[in-house]
Amino acid sequence: MLNKLSLKIGLLFFLVILTVEIILFYILYTNLVDDRVEEVMRDLLARGNAHSDVLEENYTSSTIEHVAIMESESEFKVVVTDDVGEVITSSNPIEPELEAVVQHTDHDGIPEGGAILESDWSNEPYVSTDSPVTINENHVGHVFMFADSNNIKRIIDQLSQQFLFVGLLTVFLTIFTVFILSRVITRPLLKMKKATEQLSRGHHEVELYTHRKDELGELATSISRLSKDLERLKNERNEFLGSISHELRTPLTYMKGYMDIINRQDTTTESRKQYIKIIQEETTHLAGLIQNLFELAKIDYNEFAIKKEKIMLGDLIRTVVANIQPAINKRGIRFTVDYPDDLVAYVDPGRIRQVLLNILDNAMKYTNEGNSIVMTGSQDKDETVITISDTGEGIPEEDVPYIFERLYRAEKSRSRSSGGSGLGLAIAKEIVELHGGDITVETTQGEGTVFIISLPKGDANE
Repeated sequence: MLNKLSLKIGLLFFLVILTVEIILFYILYTNLVDDRVEEVMRDLLARGNAHSDVLEENYTSSTIEHVAIMESESEFKVVVTDDVGEVITSSNPIEPELEAVVQHTDHDGIPEGGAILESDWSNEPYVSTDSPVTINENHVGHVFMFADSNNIKRIIDQLSQQFLFVGLLTVFLTIFTVFILSRVITRPLLKMKKATEQLSRGHHEVELYTHRKDELGELATSISRLSKDLERLKNERNEFLGSISHELRTPLTYMKGYMDIINRQDTTTESRKQYIKIIQEETTHLAGLIQNLFELAKIDYNEFAIKKEKIMLGDLIRTVVANIQPAINKRGIRFTVDYPDDLVAYVDPGRIRQVLLNILDNAMKYTNEGNSIVMTGSQDKDETVITISDTGEGIPEEDVPYIFERLYRAEKSRSRSSGGSGLGLAIAKEIVELHGGDITVETTQGEGTVFIISLPKGDANE
């Protein structure tokens, strides 16, 4: 239960919001309490000053008694003294607490506007003020006003109850809001979790809402794209395994069949030689296919060794031409090579030789007798470019995007003798890209194909 993301997010939000609310409520509560207490003290002082003003206009015994009678009907208490603090009259019997305030007051230190004598309502039974009575600039008496601290405490208690109610309501609304918010945030995450579980079980058709414009929408889009990529990879893997099975089964079938024929008693010596030659060719083809598969596996597992060095590319091209020239001449194809003597590149010579032989072998298979193959080299400041073009059959436009895929053949009906295994171009592309280069193709069906290989030139430091 505690491991649920929605609960963790909800608790985090709740604790943060609750902490902020407690701080804000505390500040608001203390300010309101101070304001209410200050308001009571101001009213008490203003009430005393009002009596003082009346006495200053008519300082008589009847007026003094009238002040005491007025306050006897209110929740306040008044004590009127003379200039030395002797009690003249009071609205209520004078309690010890009131007498202590009156007797210990420094009457000469009280300003004409009055003063608050006691405001500690939480510890004292009464709060009090002193309003002097001044006639012709002489103090003739004082008006002491007292308010029961319980009245202030009652006001504070009412305020506390209101705050408690509002606080509980706020906490409830916070919990409800956090619950809804956490559900809103985690619901798409839970859907994505279920989608990834489906992907792990091999179900690659997942439906997620990808129209959100936030991070969750981007994540949903990534998972949807991943599901499509996994489905594509699954299909490609199945096709790859089917093609590999066919490529391996075919030569093995030939070899087994011809071995059976060779072992027959009625097979002639000349037929045996012919069949042995076929078995040797199939063995060579099978060995080459397995070698290509091993190289592709090394590329996939980042174990394909590339040992780059700065070389004169012309020497490498001459070696490639010497290897491929007899096969091209045998097919009656014109072969032209053109490159500058200072052609250089920063490459693994053995791997680039493999690339050039693969592309030339591919061009030779698709070029008929009497047509031509041209290989040229050029360079600029940063890269070296090798171009291999032929005037063969060309590649159908719909097949061009796939020619570098493994085991792909532009014409499915071609035999292995004319079409190859479909791994040569895939390996060539991987090798060139591992060098930091690029290989592209331009073709027109019926006119020919051009392969363009771009390789890093390197510099003196390299």
